[in-house]
Amino acid sequence: MIKKTCAGNPMDNGCNPEAELNRESWRVFKIMSEFVDGFEQLSHIKPAVSIFGSARVNEKSEDYKNAQSVARLLSTAGFAIISGGGPGIMEAANRGGAEGGSVSVGLNIELPIEQIPNSYQTLSLNFSHFFARKVMFVKYAAAYVVCPGGFGTLDELAEMLTLTQTGKTPRIPVILMNRQFWQPLLEWFKNSLCTQNMIKQEDLRASLKIDCDLWLCSLFRIKTCFRKHAYCLVRKHNAEPEQGAKPRRA
Repeated sequence: MIKKTCAGNPMDNGCNPEAELNRESWRVFKIMSEFVDGFEQLSHIKPAVSIFGSARVNEKSEDYKNAQSVARLLSTAGFAIISGGGPGIMEAANRGGAEGGSVSVGLNIELPIEQIPNSYQTLSLNFSHFFARKVMFVKYAAAYVVCPGGFGTLDELAEMLTLTQTGKTPRIPVILMNRQFWQPLLEWFKNSLCTQNMIKQEDLRASLKIDCDLWLCSLFRIKTCFRKHAYCLVRKHNAEPEQGAKPRRA
């Protein structure tokens, strides 16, 4: 059912301005409930890695396979995996997370074209508002892994870079997978944004990491602090994770 809202002059379409204001005010409680539910459900999953990417790739895609492999390695090492809960890269991330034995979180979103939650989530949350969902991606992550994607993925990438640039979150790694896909954007960052002093070179160097095609890099390191504890993962290029390995304290 489509809700009738006041547009332009409220009196022209028969809307009651007071009723409209009251309805908008009550929306605050819906927004609050999404934050409260998210905090309560996710507060125990640290450390975690948030993985982003397109909903439009299938399981035969190399991007899907790589996302699944990285998620499995991280999960085996003790990192919870957080994705958007949908198909494509999100499914690959949750699938790898579930295979690795750690918590595999899906932050599902209500969309006009319904997003079908993937079946690999071991913890599933539902959101109506993108901004509440974004907070959950950021708040509990030790790193962000960004796979090829469209506008939604670019939006999430820009959000992470802005938060680290402005100091609103720790400068944790933002790892771009598939060098060929991301290279034109990185060149634009360097040749346009940096050259025209829109950003500083250190803004990129401090956070952005690039994979070596199949894996994240020859030496993959994630480190972050939660209160007084630091969790660290060090993985050499193509090295198999130890059985039952957990993030060690730095």
